[in-house]
Amino acid sequence: MADRYGNDVLSGDWRKPKRGRTVEHPADAGLVVEDATSGFCGEIVKVENGLVVLEDRHLKQRAFRLGPGFLLDGKPVALHAPVVVQKTGGRTASGSIAVKDARARVALPSRIYVEGRHDAELVEKIWGDDLRVEGVAVEYLGGIDDLPAIVRDFQPTKSRRLGVLVDHLVPGSKESRLADQVNGTPHVLVVGHPYVDVWQAVRPERLGIQKWPVIPRGTEWKHGICEALGWPHADQADIARAWKRILGTVRSYADLEPSLLGRVEELIDFVTAPTP
Repeated sequence: MADRYGNDVLSGDWRKPKRGRTVEHPADAGLVVEDATSGFCGEIVKVENGLVVLEDRHLKQRAFRLGPGFLLDGKPVALHAPVVVQKTGGRTASGSIAVKDARARVALPSRIYVEGRHDAELVEKIWGDDLRVEGVAVEYLGGIDDLPAIVRDFQPTKSRRLGVLVDHLVPGSKESRLADQVNGTPHVLVVGHPYVDVWQAVRPERLGIQKWPVIPRGTEWKHGICEALGWPHADQADIARAWKRILGTVRSYADLEPSLLGRVEELIDFVTAPTP
């Protein structure tokens, strides 16, 4: 017999929110979350001073206070600063001998610029310990279309050197033409790897494939890669998760292609060489 009065609204856990209860979650770089109040959705790019910085697909950044009020895959989370695991001796991910209890040096005026955030995150994962000991800061540019202006604005000198890592630096590419415009500038070194994107600098075996898929011209490369590998690729959140998946397979320099390893080491040597 049907209940003419409907269900008892007080039956079950009527206090439980429709989206579920808020759970704690580390604010790991690369995670895509939404601020529930403003609706701003973006990838976590930085956590410092009690704030988390999100960057959306238009490269717009906004800072929010850590804590509750975020959505992850539609579920409420309270973000907290990720736990930093302290290394104790041995070797760094780059293969260098780790300096025990070493404090990060004050950053040198010299800098290393890379094209994008993924480049910066990969460099940090492998060379981060070495760079902190040397006092070298790595910054990402969001592209190098304005490379000549970037070099001019930096105003390099013998005690303020600029190293630039460029993607897809092969003969005839747009990147090679831009690099040619600044090559020969005193106290500037531009080097690059041959890959369309730094994703390809990760050895394909780490992903369980023999080689990276070839993506036809006219197809956005990262979306094409995800589609070829059978990964979700509908939006920027999917691309961010794909990169996090790739980066998570990288343990040390041995997981990267030599053509990237040599160029980064060259840049580090260049910006840390003694001033004559």
